[in-house]
Amino acid sequence: MKNNQTKQNAIDIIETLKEKKQSITFAESCTGGRIASAFTAISGASSVLNGSAVTYSNKIKSQWLGVREETLINYGAVSSQCVSEMLEGICKMANANYAIAVSGIAGPTGGSVEKPVGTVYIGIKTPKDIIVNQYLFKGDREEVQNQATSKSIEILKKNI
Repeated sequence: MKNNQTKQNAIDIIETLKEKKQSITFAESCTGGRIASAFTAISGASSVLNGSAVTYSNKIKSQWLGVREETLINYGAVSSQCVSEMLEGICKMANANYAIAVSGIAGPTGGSVEKPVGTVYIGIKTPKDIIVNQYLFKGDREEVQNQATSKSIEILKKNI
């Protein structure tokens, strides 16, 4: 993990969830497991992290997480609707109190006028709320992935 603030945020989340006796899970697409990696790099993560899924293809988003075919057809995988369904599905699958779900276009290909490279939807599920926001990150593929990972963890920390 390159970003010290991201590491500290993950440590803080783990400590808070331990105190609350609650758990977390992740459903990642464009971040490819980087969020889970950020947490599993920290000793003690196993006390709060139930598991994580890298659901890269639409087929797996649907099969594993229950993202509806209609959602993928009407809105695409890179949409707030898809990320909301990813959150619901991963929380059910991992029986977790909190979740992060991410889907986006890391590039350098795959972008469009409506959804340019760097478009990422980040969703957070808490026991009380679901928050999904759209971001446009700049940089190459790795930079987009790293920014999406850091932002996801930062948003969760603010909402825990």
